[in-house]
Amino acid sequence: MLEIKNLQVKLEEEDKQILKGVDLSIEAGSVHAIMGPNGSGKSTLSYVLSGKDGYEVIDGEATLEGEDILEMEPEERAAAGLFLAFQYPVEIPGVGNMTFLRTAVNAQRKARGEEELSATDFLKEVRAKAKTLKIDADMLKRPVNVGFSGGEKKRNEILQMAMLQPKMCILDETDSGLDVDAMKLVSEGVNALRDAGRSFLVITHYQRLLDHIKPDVVHIMAAGRIIKSGGPELALEVEKNGYADILAEIE
Repeated sequence: MLEIKNLQVKLEEEDKQILKGVDLSIEAGSVHAIMGPNGSGKSTLSYVLSGKDGYEVIDGEATLEGEDILEMEPEERAAAGLFLAFQYPVEIPGVGNMTFLRTAVNAQRKARGEEELSATDFLKEVRAKAKTLKIDADMLKRPVNVGFSGGEKKRNEILQMAMLQPKMCILDETDSGLDVDAMKLVSEGVNALRDAGRSFLVITHYQRLLDHIKPDVVHIMAAGRIIKSGGPELALEVEKNGYADILAEIE
């Protein structure tokens, strides 16, 4: 599904390299988690894959189902099936949540040569998916994320993901700022989307999210590289002992 080889990235505005040779292979239908100390490059990896400005790829490649996504514009990456759930979802005053969702869904359908959803079909689908995430009608009518709590913003991100049906979902610290109940709701929304044709890359600091979204593979990232990979037990090891022992292995 997603193949990353020797990805090296620096900031455009300053001579600072952040990613120093990331190698990662995510199979279709699998859930991979990335953990690591602050400043290790986890969020940078998600930004570079989604096409955020401000980063320069020095070397390496990243492909989604064999297509080079690094040469695509952000909207082309989205149409190809890539989705990024932000750590801090932005507010968009003046843009209704329903308008935003329908425009995004139909733009992607059009880019893929599919028929756009009618207003009736869209409304039926979004209401059904919103109900499972406990998003009420008032939230759907409000401007995107404006006045939403942290948990509501994250649930709204998962609603977007449910409507867009991406192939490769990247969750950048989705658990940040969530209480236990909100995290459970968001996790249930994510788990409902798991299937053989969709993959997830979950970036997190804490085992608690992985108690709900159970990964197939856990990676530890430090100093711009993935330094260790293993099963779910690796996250439990980090939760118990921290990163010191793992970092010591590579020194």
